[in-house]
Amino acid sequence: MNVVDIINKKRKKQELTTEEISYVIKNYVDKKIPDYQMSALLMAIALNGMNERETVDLTTSMLHSGNQIDLRMIPGIKLDKHSTGGVGDKTTLILAPIVAATGINVAKMSGRGLGFTGGTIDKLESIPGFKTALTFDQFTKQISHIHVAVASGTKNLVPADKMMYALRDVTGTVESIPLIAASIMSKKLASGADKFVIDVKVGNGALMKNLEDAKKLAHLMVHIGRIHQKETICVLTNMNQPLGSAIGNALEVQESMDVLQGKGPMDITQLAIVLAIQMVRLGKNISEEEATEEVRKVLMTGMAYEKFKEWIQIQHGDLGKLTVSSKIVSIKSKQNGVISHIDTERLGELTRQLGAGRYTKEDVIDPTVGIKIEKKIGEFVISDEELAKVYVGEKDINVNDILECFTISEHFFDNEPLILDIIKD
Repeated sequence: MNVVDIINKKRKKQELTTEEISYVIKNYVDKKIPDYQMSALLMAIALNGMNERETVDLTTSMLHSGNQIDLRMIPGIKLDKHSTGGVGDKTTLILAPIVAATGINVAKMSGRGLGFTGGTIDKLESIPGFKTALTFDQFTKQISHIHVAVASGTKNLVPADKMMYALRDVTGTVESIPLIAASIMSKKLASGADKFVIDVKVGNGALMKNLEDAKKLAHLMVHIGRIHQKETICVLTNMNQPLGSAIGNALEVQESMDVLQGKGPMDITQLAIVLAIQMVRLGKNISEEEATEEVRKVLMTGMAYEKFKEWIQIQHGDLGKLTVSSKIVSIKSKQNGVISHIDTERLGELTRQLGAGRYTKEDVIDPTVGIKIEKKIGEFVISDEELAKVYVGEKDINVNDILECFTISEHFFDNEPLILDIIKD
């Protein structure tokens, strides 16, 4: 078997065999196939696609490229949640304690961000003392004890994905549905949970820019889960504006705490409840009505917030020392009107420029900086009214750059729904 023949085959829009896909992944991880040849194959896949069977085979080969976590020693069903990523997406911080408070195990391996803002691990590490590097024994014992643990992934978990994503990031092949599906599902399958709920973001601040592509991705991931006997649900959600108000690590932790105490923004609260209902339904094999009642109970009684504090404390975090920058710049409207559009991706990039995200893996994040949105799509503003607050650190930012992210129109704008679809098969 020859990698050049395999590249040419996909370049000619032909179907790769199971053996060819396995050969490429194994030999790439073993460093017998160089980056330039793998890049050529990834580009051919991005341009010409893969069918369902090829994508399943790619996922399986990537899954077997490294270690897999065995969580069978933990009693009960283990659930995992994943998001395809978006600006202001702090859902895991809210969702994990809600679901755990109902008695369901949430076992999550998360990563650091190399994009708009920090990943889940970066957000958690903005809490002074919070320990994200857990041993396998610590991880499993914590789940057995309090039903939730979120830790940074191990080095030997799906090494093929780490190597391939590094290439995709610099070769313009990130936005390929088969490659996205294989990347997400190989990591979820390797992490050891029994069932998955995946939040697929759609819009100008997401990887999936349109609903049609998002649905294709969702159906593909549900199918891959089924093949591996892991029930998977995808919730398609709107990312045409930031989720919640806060963008930036410590700011997002604060907002997560607000949501759990019943005083957070409506959109992030709604999304957390919808995702929690799906997870509780899966975890307890009950109806959506019964799951809704359980979720609302743990929120209304404060059980979810108490679980959040217990989780942070057991991983050595000190919420009392959580801080945000005291240097705040106000961004004000220059006209009257209705917010009709927010350039979400640009806002994310500007937050990264402040120091809330990375450009390289070696960059050090400033957890105290970020942007807080005060007006969202569909809301009326008057001239000189505040649109956003910018929490500034050592890096300066142009106020006009942030102002330009908001489009203000004269006429009323009908806002889009947050939940676009739920894919179960």
